[in-house]
Amino acid sequence: MPAVVGYGEAVTAVDGDLLTIGAFARASRLSPKALRLYDELGLLRPARVDPLSGYRFYAEDQLERARLVAWLRRLGMPLARIRTVCDLTPAEAAADIAAYWAGVEADTAARRDLAAFLIDQLRGRDPAMTHGTITGIRYAALSDTGLVREGNQDTAYADSRLLAVADGFGTDGAAAGTAAIEALRGLGDGPDPLPGDILNTLSEAVGRANRAVAERGAGEDSGTTLTAMLWTGSRLALVHVGDSRAYLLRDGCFFRITHDHTLVQSLVDEGRLTLEEAAAHPQRSLLLRALDGRDGERSVPDVKLPDARPGDRYLLCSDGLYGVVRDADLRGVLASGGTPEQAVRDLIELARAAGAPDNVSCVVADALPAAA
Repeated sequence: MPAVVGYGEAVTAVDGDLLTIGAFARASRLSPKALRLYDELGLLRPARVDPLSGYRFYAEDQLERARLVAWLRRLGMPLARIRTVCDLTPAEAAADIAAYWAGVEADTAARRDLAAFLIDQLRGRDPAMTHGTITGIRYAALSDTGLVREGNQDTAYADSRLLAVADGFGTDGAAAGTAAIEALRGLGDGPDPLPGDILNTLSEAVGRANRAVAERGAGEDSGTTLTAMLWTGSRLALVHVGDSRAYLLRDGCFFRITHDHTLVQSLVDEGRLTLEEAAAHPQRSLLLRALDGRDGERSVPDVKLPDARPGDRYLLCSDGLYGVVRDADLRGVLASGGTPEQAVRDLIELARAAGAPDNVSCVVADALPAAA
């Protein structure tokens, strides 16, 4: 008797409750070729294989797994990860799919920014000029040990071309942070890089910074975060790895322009933690990415070209500042109209007034219009 299996199709059951590979393929929306591949990979084994013909048969209760595989492939999920998801409980699988999709969206956003930049360049339009010409930056940097730590492993640096904050960790954290920033300082020398080379230039510079951390002899437990902006003469470029941050104040609006590379941030992205829960989480400082002298995805930075405009004010800081000072108070200092020098002093004082349990570093820079 025909058995109705999925999508309103009637397929013929054979060998008891088993379905032929053709019937199973139609019901699951997977091709016979895909089913044979998933069998070879151990992702979706047939219920029985004829010992003489090698023909595959499937049970109806395998349809749920098969359809999940089909949908995950449509999402573009790699087969190795699909195998893991299929073996999880429904709640765990949902969380893993959410985490995967958050990563896809972040990658898509980064590629969208790059595509827009390349399109503007090929059309002969400079994105940095869209909202007026930036002629330079006014800047200040300040680092403070805080009220609890004995030493300072933070580094804050600013000159007319480079703004950077590094937050070292481990036994040689201070050396790691210094080495990372020193590796970037050469970017301010010589002629401006060509527009299409800026992102490559920054990525290569971070690779040198990571090697510099290793060459400094940093211990296995040591490394550093790095958040930096490069002024190329026509635009600002941003490079970021770790949990130091960059913020932007524009037309009175204050928002973060970097994404923390931490376990807690990944849990927020997955919807497993609220921002309030994340702020008090015991593992909020556990880094997923940092410069630690080792190769691999752990040291891969986010690199982007922000839409910089005259009048923008940027804040780069370590977690010793934003971890104890509310965003509203950070905005209040930046919007007060004081110079960058006054702003960094005021920000350090806010952190100290809040107990400053960690080292505190910040850089404030203003994008200057042509008339400045």
